[in-house]
Amino acid sequence: MAYTNSPLVSYTKLSPNHSGQRTHSIERITPHCVVGQCSVETLGNVFLPTSRQASSNYGIGVDGRVGMYVEEENRSWCSSSAANDQRAVTIECASDATEPYAFKDVVYQRLIELCTDICKRNGKTKLLWLGDKDKTLGYTPAPDEMVLTVHRWFANKSCPGDWMYARMGDLAKKVTAALGNQAPASLDNAPAAWSKDAVNWALENRLLLGDSNGNLKLRENLTREQFCVMLKRYHDMLQK
Repeated sequence: MAYTNSPLVSYTKLSPNHSGQRTHSIERITPHCVVGQCSVETLGNVFLPTSRQASSNYGIGVDGRVGMYVEEENRSWCSSSAANDQRAVTIECASDATEPYAFKDVVYQRLIELCTDICKRNGKTKLLWLGDKDKTLGYTPAPDEMVLTVHRWFANKSCPGDWMYARMGDLAKKVTAALGNQAPASLDNAPAAWSKDAVNWALENRLLLGDSNGNLKLRENLTREQFCVMLKRYHDMLQK
């Protein structure tokens, strides 16, 4: 197949650290954390010496710019797995230097854009996060599917860090939506009999609010951020 590179790239410094043309078609994307809030230029310098023995296809700097270090047609040296790197477009993302290796919002938003672009150019309409190493590596993607993998599955590393790992499902969902392949969301607003009184109380006291579409998402998991917001609302209610 004919490979192309992302038009989102604003900086290029090609690394000598790669294995030449891929022996497998692209069907995976592997986001990584840099472990440092670096620029695309700094990352290019990191991957330039042959002694480094490492590279990635793309990198996203702390300001959200995209760098290219190994063209998509070539296999980078990024994931501690030849089989994965033959199949994956690898993306290093500027991050904090300590756990959970958080990304700045501009980096995460650009990652969504870059993954969407990679999927489009490679004929994919869905990005999947299966959340399990064995399930993912044993899965054969359909021709229109791209699958997310992570470095920690192939080496004793935290990469992409707990911050990004917790958002892999969100990344897949947002990219798939951007590709125009998202089914309309149904409202999850009807509580079960055992929780109905409590849900109604929370609604009456404005502890529980829906999203912009009025969806209460009663059966979705609660994030720490959402929990803090609800605690704050409860505190404010008590002060009235």
